[in-house]
Amino acid sequence: MLAERRHQLILRALRSGGPAAVTDLSEQLGVSPATIRRDLVKLEEDGLLTRVHGGARAEEGDQPFAEVAEVRVTEKDAIAARAAALIADGQSVLLDIGTTAYRLARQLHGRRLTVITSNLVVYEELADDEGIELVLLGGMVRREYRSLVGFLTEDNLRQLHADWLFLGTSGVRPGGQVMDTTVVEVPVKRAMIKASDKTVLLADTAKFPGTGMAKVCGPEELDVVVTNAPVDAATRSSLEEAGVEVVLAGKVQA
Repeated sequence: MLAERRHQLILRALRSGGPAAVTDLSEQLGVSPATIRRDLVKLEEDGLLTRVHGGARAEEGDQPFAEVAEVRVTEKDAIAARAAALIADGQSVLLDIGTTAYRLARQLHGRRLTVITSNLVVYEELADDEGIELVLLGGMVRREYRSLVGFLTEDNLRQLHADWLFLGTSGVRPGGQVMDTTVVEVPVKRAMIKASDKTVLLADTAKFPGTGMAKVCGPEELDVVVTNAPVDAATRSSLEEAGVEVVLAGKVQA
């Protein structure tokens, strides 16, 4: 395997699954631990990861949409199907940026809904569905992540109202705080929360605790969390204390 391909696979593994040991990466890629160590040194020199004892973790930052879209698709589809079941025909829905929101959009075909989004991939998915009233928010285009951001997006949201917001995240802290790695997206997410009656967080198991340096909101601003695995005890306690319903993909936990 060429070094460049190994580097891509190492970064993808770290970004999707969090910090990893040299031995784990060696097994995943089918190369020696010594080769992985050399790769990690090179990637750290390039500023793409940080080596830690026995392994490495990815540097936080933007990941291209196409790269993230390939990760944990089955889990995201299970979350999306459960989230779609919360929506009644005739309601208005805000869909956040991100790949899980895109998987949710795929579940909405044939429904009579209004969908509002800053997610260009959601727009492309639903553009030809005549049963859906589709509202694309304005703003500056983030080409790599296929989203719209900035004061125009926020201004648009102040003029709109939605029954539901389906919110993405980079990570959920044990205290229930919803985090994001990209500061420029945070004001848009906050404006979406204000524009919606109910906020549903879509978070697969890798998002507990996940990553993120910027706080989007606290647990008190959430109504439901839809996830594909049991939430750790500390986070679950924080969510329950805030009155948040935790829904496992496939069933509801009271």
